[in-house]
Amino acid sequence: MAKQYLPLAGMPVLTRTLLTFERCRSVDAIFLAVASSEQQYCQRQIIEPLQLATPLTIVAGGGSRQESVFNGLVAMDPGPHWVIIHDGVRPFVAAEHIDACLKSAKVHGASILALPATDTIKQVDGEGMIRKTCCREGIWLAQTPQVFRLKDIRKAHEDARRQSYRGTDDAALMERIGRPVAVVAGSRRNIKITTAEDLELARAMAQFEK
Repeated sequence: MAKQYLPLAGMPVLTRTLLTFERCRSVDAIFLAVASSEQQYCQRQIIEPLQLATPLTIVAGGGSRQESVFNGLVAMDPGPHWVIIHDGVRPFVAAEHIDACLKSAKVHGASILALPATDTIKQVDGEGMIRKTCCREGIWLAQTPQVFRLKDIRKAHEDARRQSYRGTDDAALMERIGRPVAVVAGSRRNIKITTAEDLELARAMAQFEK
């Protein structure tokens, strides 16, 4: 089963994420990228039971995260919209951080949540040997949400597609075309569930909230 459908304190991971965005007054609509093979399951097991007040559109996911985001962007009506891009497997994002990121984007043109690096950073070669210790001053660890003007992020994605460029996040595509992106301090609670250890931590965090 995909990570976003695994149980977390009595509800699927994705359900918890969607409920947070449902509570954000600044969110007018939700576009959810879902693999074609999972769309029926997601509709019946996640979307229908929630009965969200916010309009939600399921969009066919692509072969990569970047392709899935692009499909979501294409599905939106063109216009002067702001787009909040978020990983469904970050279920602990706080509504106030979503709003803060949107507020920053409206000032600077684009913004992302991130954390300043606190651990020592090593550059390691392909054989697992340290080549140098990197200065962590000014190094931040990117999170989501990431907020952009729709026309800007679509342009960045279209340019990346034309040149077969793969970025590690959407902000990287904006940086590539020379657009500034501001950073908003996030939270260590805003974890991304990618491993079994992450899920174990998430369940402990959810239990602590009770």
